[in-house]
Amino acid sequence: MIPKETIDQIYTTARIEEVIGDYMTLRRRGANLWGNCPFHDEKTPSFSVSPVKGIYKCFGCGKAGNAVNFVMEYEKCSYVEALKQIAKKYHIEVKEKELTEEEKRQEDERESMFKTNEWANKWFQQQLWETEEGQNIGLSYFISRGLREDIIRKFQLGYSPERNALYRAAQQAGWANEYLEKTGLCGISLHDGRRYDRFRDRVIFPIFTISGKVVAFAGRILKDKKGTGKYINSPDSAIYNKYNELYGLFQAKQEIDKQNMCYLVEGQMDVISMHIAGIQNVVSSGGTSLTHHQILLLHRLTENVTLLYDGDAAGIHAALRGIDMLLEEGMNLKVVLLPDGEDPDSLSRKMNAVDFQQFLQDNSQDFIRFKTALLLKDAQNDPIKRSQVIKDIVQSISVIPDRITRQVYIKDCSNMLGIREDELNRETLRLRQEKYDKKGAGKRDAREVQDEPEPQEEQTSTPAAPPSTPQPVLPTLSDRLDQNICNLLQVIVRYGEYPLFDTTVGNYVLEELQNDQIHFENPLYEEVLGEFRAHKDDEGFQAETFFKYHPDSRISSFAIGLISEPYELSRIYSHKNISENIKAETKMPTDADRLTDLVPQLMLELKLTIIKEQQLYIREALKHAQENNQAAEIMELMRQEMQYKDVERQLCKLLGSRIRG
Repeated sequence: MIPKETIDQIYTTARIEEVIGDYMTLRRRGANLWGNCPFHDEKTPSFSVSPVKGIYKCFGCGKAGNAVNFVMEYEKCSYVEALKQIAKKYHIEVKEKELTEEEKRQEDERESMFKTNEWANKWFQQQLWETEEGQNIGLSYFISRGLREDIIRKFQLGYSPERNALYRAAQQAGWANEYLEKTGLCGISLHDGRRYDRFRDRVIFPIFTISGKVVAFAGRILKDKKGTGKYINSPDSAIYNKYNELYGLFQAKQEIDKQNMCYLVEGQMDVISMHIAGIQNVVSSGGTSLTHHQILLLHRLTENVTLLYDGDAAGIHAALRGIDMLLEEGMNLKVVLLPDGEDPDSLSRKMNAVDFQQFLQDNSQDFIRFKTALLLKDAQNDPIKRSQVIKDIVQSISVIPDRITRQVYIKDCSNMLGIREDELNRETLRLRQEKYDKKGAGKRDAREVQDEPEPQEEQTSTPAAPPSTPQPVLPTLSDRLDQNICNLLQVIVRYGEYPLFDTTVGNYVLEELQNDQIHFENPLYEEVLGEFRAHKDDEGFQAETFFKYHPDSRISSFAIGLISEPYELSRIYSHKNISENIKAETKMPTDADRLTDLVPQLMLELKLTIIKEQQLYIREALKHAQENNQAAEIMELMRQEMQYKDVERQLCKLLGSRIRG
């Protein structure tokens, strides 16, 4: 753990223009430096670096952050790794915080295991390239599979001889038996207690972390042996969990970021074969079912994923298993189902690189079309099966977090299946309600009701002045609501500790939100509020500095994006008579001076937007009730409509008085 004093020294010493200048060309224009953004393709520079503020902001793709954020984003490394890299540039000694004896033991164990794996990886490669056995067996196998020398070296493939050669070499090199066993390089025979090489007589595929550390190995046997699996992997350990890693991610991360898309396949050879075909933005789940942690790892690089699966029953089943997990994480998903009996490795070897790439483009399907066509094959003439298929597809749509994306899929699904959109909407909302109920969610931002005609917006809030009856959901929250929320977060990040009335800006906002039970569904917004709430009373707390250099890159990048955006304050003061004599010298108020007017107005605007969205719901629900002659519901909805109009009038009156001054 790096002490706070060292982190502060790194941030104080590092000049953002120098750190970023190591990766790209920057040219001065006014107070800032500009260049072509490294995170998206552009011809006109929109990437701005502010040496004074110590931040960067791309006005094309929206990425923003500090020097550490940039290194993390560019190198795809962790916060600590980025800090160490910058510290090395400025010759700052990183003395990690004194650990407990148990923490030291665990840290020493992890480091020793990584070093043991690093040595073994070099040894496996040496056996492949420099020994007669390795060349005749291991290298010949790779060449027979169509692998070029540059690809073999790129993935650092190796070979392990049949005898227990690795164990003997490790003994001679002084590597401890403890770490040979804990990494899984060696095992202990139950028969006689002797150690043996786990990967003997196999070609070796090292597995890397995203930062390039060798975390484990996979070995493929080349001779058929009864009772022996074709592939074996390193066992789970203090440094490796097979459900947490993606094979090929280290080699693919830059290309995934550049293409903003990733192909997801099943096996190691699938990844390597696609590299041979010129497709480098590809990773593998390593032959296991896709896990939530793997999806989060991938989501750091892109939101766009294309699944490639074998066309047999097992491949189809695997594709269906992974779809909902990816959708729930907010990924944009497509599927390529390969011909029966083919996998990416075999198919890429039958085609040249150009034809294979064209095949992937031509056969890429949106997930909804893939799943619909697949499930309807055997259900066309069976109403019961067809009903189940529709429910299955709607279940997938219901897990998508973004409301607009859900609505697009519902429209497509309606057209393909011949089901009315409002029916699909209601089923989607019912499933989302069930999901939240199972999680035990009490207060929720999206209180969904069975008869709601449209899906629920994701970044929503509870109303400021709720009626006495059970509340309906906000239907379609516009960008205006999101902007209202960001405006409030912006004043917290910039001026959270500034005095306002008899409290502070941040406390005022928190109290107002709590009083009206307003919550934000966007977890990042809630995290920013939570971090302010947790640290606002710290000695010497300054909100802007705290958030700008926050160790969570998501929070710091978001905060810096807010800091980079100017306020639109002219509308607040456009009606105020700053000076009756325009020729008189008048000191214009600063943002801080304006907080007394700004913060309450932003809060009122948020509440008004929420109320207006509630009214929109009421109108839609009333229309639905009238179409179905639901007299009792019509009366209740009309009563609620009057209540909301009354609240709206009160808010408008308050807003009007503030603007007129």
